[in-house]
Amino acid sequence: MNAIRSISEFHRLLSLPEPRHPLVSVVNLAETTFLVDDVWKGFINRFYCIALKREAKGKIRYGQQHYDYDKGVLSFTAPNQVQHLDLNTVECGSGYLLIFHPDFLLAHPLASEINSYNFFSYAVNEALHLSAEEEEDLITILKKIDKECQHIDKYTQDIILSQIELLLNYSTRFYERQFITRKNHNHQLLAKFERIVDEYYDKNTSAQPELLTVQRVAELMNLSPNYLSDLLRMHTGQNTQQHIHQRLIEKAKEKLSTTNLSVSEIAYTFGFEHAQSFSTLFKKKTSLSPLEFRQAFN
Repeated sequence: MNAIRSISEFHRLLSLPEPRHPLVSVVNLAETTFLVDDVWKGFINRFYCIALKREAKGKIRYGQQHYDYDKGVLSFTAPNQVQHLDLNTVECGSGYLLIFHPDFLLAHPLASEINSYNFFSYAVNEALHLSAEEEEDLITILKKIDKECQHIDKYTQDIILSQIELLLNYSTRFYERQFITRKNHNHQLLAKFERIVDEYYDKNTSAQPELLTVQRVAELMNLSPNYLSDLLRMHTGQNTQQHIHQRLIEKAKEKLSTTNLSVSEIAYTFGFEHAQSFSTLFKKKTSLSPLEFRQAFN
């Protein structure tokens, strides 16, 4: 797998001159041209990317899935995410690309705090949609960062990082707004989530059942795990794992009260290798052991 290790190397691959700052750059997408290079067939960036784009075209592959590059206005990628580009279909369009190396964050609180911004792990098809006014607010920030890169002194890092932090905080606001304004769509996703979980537990009749994981549910819904958890937490106050456990306990109660299956057999149908793990979870959620719950119905 090819690795694009530096901002300078990335500039070269976009047919751009050397960056003014070695660790951070704001790129005008209208001025870029993808250099024909095998690197695009499979690569890993070693830096963060925030793309504010318009009229972009083509598809990008992350891992094993393809996503439309033109979906959404604002999208994010973190370091070390595997990407593939088809130069025959991708067009950058217009807009701006902010790229910054993790080393630029060293000795600053943002170095640890940036991991709390879940949208860096979102797929492109979960990109953020903005109003024209919101776009202008972010473009103003990006232009300030670009201007600051023109003169490097002891204040440069703090000034630029404060602007990046401001951009991230705006993005957090816009993401939460998007969850709310897309209410009908999100309710459909919530219904789909409940259906997937219920069907998994009702039809999990394989010879070796497996535990239902957050990753598995997210894959079935074609969403990233973080996006799904954010969506559920926003609308229900619980994350994906909590919802999975809640539905599991409800199904377990049904089996304990309506069948003669042993606790070990019930645990196995849910994918637990050890009945004790199932019993521990059940008691944690209900304050009763599975047998104590069953006895209440006898």
